[in-house]
Amino acid sequence: MTKNTELGRRSFMKVSAAAGGGILFGFSYLASCRSPEQEHFFPELEMPSTWETLNGYIKIGDNNVITIYSPNPEIGQNVKTSMPMIVAEELDADWDQVLVEQAPLNTENFKRQVAGGSQSIRYSWGDLRNAGASAKAVLVAAAAEQWGVDASTLKTEKSMVIHPDGQKLSYGALSAAAATKEAPAEVTLKSIEEFTLIGQSKGNVDMKNIITGAPLYGLDTKKEGMSYACIMRAPGFGQKLDSYDDTAAKTVSGVEEVISFDDKIAVVASSTWAAMKGKKALTAQWSQDSEAESSADHDSKLNDLLDQKLESRREDGDVDKAFAEADFVLERTYAAPFLPHNCLEPMNFFAHVTDGKAYCEGPIQTPQGTAGRLARELEMEAKDVHVMMTRMGGGFGRRLYGGFMIEAAKISKETGKPIQLVYTREDDMTEGTYRPASKYKISASVKDGKVTGYHLVEACINNNMYGLIPNFFPAGAIPNLKVDTYKFDSNITTGAWRAPYTNFLASAEQSFFDELAEKMEVDAVKLRLDLLEDAKANQEDERMQWSPSRMQEVVRVASEKSGWGNSASGEYLGFCAYYCHNSYVAEVAKVVMTDGKPKITDVYCVVDCGIVINPEAATNLVEGGVIDGVGHALYGDFSFDKGKTSADNFDKYRLIRHAEAPKVHVHFIENNLDPSGLGEPTLPPAGAAIANAMYGATGKRWYNQPYMKEEKIVG
Repeated sequence: MTKNTELGRRSFMKVSAAAGGGILFGFSYLASCRSPEQEHFFPELEMPSTWETLNGYIKIGDNNVITIYSPNPEIGQNVKTSMPMIVAEELDADWDQVLVEQAPLNTENFKRQVAGGSQSIRYSWGDLRNAGASAKAVLVAAAAEQWGVDASTLKTEKSMVIHPDGQKLSYGALSAAAATKEAPAEVTLKSIEEFTLIGQSKGNVDMKNIITGAPLYGLDTKKEGMSYACIMRAPGFGQKLDSYDDTAAKTVSGVEEVISFDDKIAVVASSTWAAMKGKKALTAQWSQDSEAESSADHDSKLNDLLDQKLESRREDGDVDKAFAEADFVLERTYAAPFLPHNCLEPMNFFAHVTDGKAYCEGPIQTPQGTAGRLARELEMEAKDVHVMMTRMGGGFGRRLYGGFMIEAAKISKETGKPIQLVYTREDDMTEGTYRPASKYKISASVKDGKVTGYHLVEACINNNMYGLIPNFFPAGAIPNLKVDTYKFDSNITTGAWRAPYTNFLASAEQSFFDELAEKMEVDAVKLRLDLLEDAKANQEDERMQWSPSRMQEVVRVASEKSGWGNSASGEYLGFCAYYCHNSYVAEVAKVVMTDGKPKITDVYCVVDCGIVINPEAATNLVEGGVIDGVGHALYGDFSFDKGKTSADNFDKYRLIRHAEAPKVHVHFIENNLDPSGLGEPTLPPAGAAIANAMYGATGKRWYNQPYMKEEKIVG
């Protein structure tokens, strides 16, 4: 496959052979970004004496050690390993001689440095391959010149260029000469069959540091002269600061100063502990600036919205006519609460603002967007905001919203000090960005054994279209279909939560189809396969964003792997299939009754996400997504009373426990299609799979999450 390099000749910088024994296929901006701590990642590798800089991804040392920069934020989805693997594949690098470093934000040389939507690999697939192939091309050209042969006669393997007679030159030995050559306008990419690294399981490049506790995360940040800050915020949404007394706070040992900004009070101290103690010593008066909202009011408003004339997002055929002519119509309503993110690592960020410039470092999913916002708020040029990303101790959408970075920078600017801002767990849970509470009303008509009409109504707080994709299944599979949405605005901050748009919609939709199949007296899997077959007739519809054939395949394989239709006595299976984040997932949950309660023992999960880069890491992502989905569907409950949250720490918020986690059986559909999303797609189907299985075990349909608000599932 021949591809334009898209790196641009101007992004290459010629370095003479006299400059030293190495080459960095990258941009000069990264020349000084190698951290000394990197040497501790792989201590068995000897660091080269020199590195050179040329292009954005690859740095080659004189001793043949190669550093590959990972451009996107690492949130636990393993892109810091998988993205460099793609570069190394096209480079034909010896993975055992590769070091990986996190790149900083650089909008000129990297595209979409975002951890969100499960799109890191999908959007960067071509650029990453291009970077490796371009670097390999100039190394081969340097070898061809040295040997006086045609470059097309040479081969590459494990960081070596190989002559037809068997001679070898290492990339390190060729790096200085290669530095004098221009990148080719086009490169030839490997065929899928030629891959030797992609598709192989490789360990997390940060694993040793994670295990040994070496600095990796935002909370590990230490800078010379740094002070720590904690913030007192309004105790409830809709409140503003009237006044405060910092007298007692200033007597706490280690407290340096107290400032106020944006209806918040920041305590700056010599340690996190001193800042936290100083914050507790503050007293403040707050007034109600807008409505103090409660979940009981939210529920009532959502119910009202379901019965209003709503805004249609898609309308095929005539739903009203289909319903009027039907043999029967099934209608059900499903509800889900707000949910916090509960990242293991609370929000934090380092910032140092001086002379119209800002250096920021920490865990952020959207470095570019947040840097732009900071530049506007501090009236700086975007180029003067530098952001370095650390590994994140969880994000799930919470770190898409970088208010914590803005806060750190504002405190730094006000105090003139480098500041490490640290949230407490209570800060995280009481002033978060939550998944909005939502409700779905779903109706379907059946005539002569066929589903003839479908009407989906969404009522959601703040975000219409948040929980809804009108062109996904069953769009295209049912001739008369209507999708309506409505929202009401709230002063409670809401936003993306793992698998936004789909995390609850999948549960509602797929629980509904299970009940519909029962009423139609057809097998639940057969109903879905039949609908998907009908959808094939509409694949030319440009609104169709998914492939019925690929969905059918995951349905068939999940049915086979789980033993659908052949479960043992006392075992109950529940099915769900869903498309989101460009990937196809089918899950079957197994439930048994123990001491009169349902126990989820197994989940069979089949995924079509295109080419799997790193199978072990991919399996971990699938398992984590399934268990996260199971846990929150069963237990996740969060509400508001007069603007205040129902929980401010884990003693009041129920999460799934180790003993309650099912065994997850993972299967990938093998194909040669470009990679798609994987960090999120396995979460949405879990809720319906367990609800449908628990119905078989208990005879009770489950419409409202959390399913086990007061009960405990046996682990």
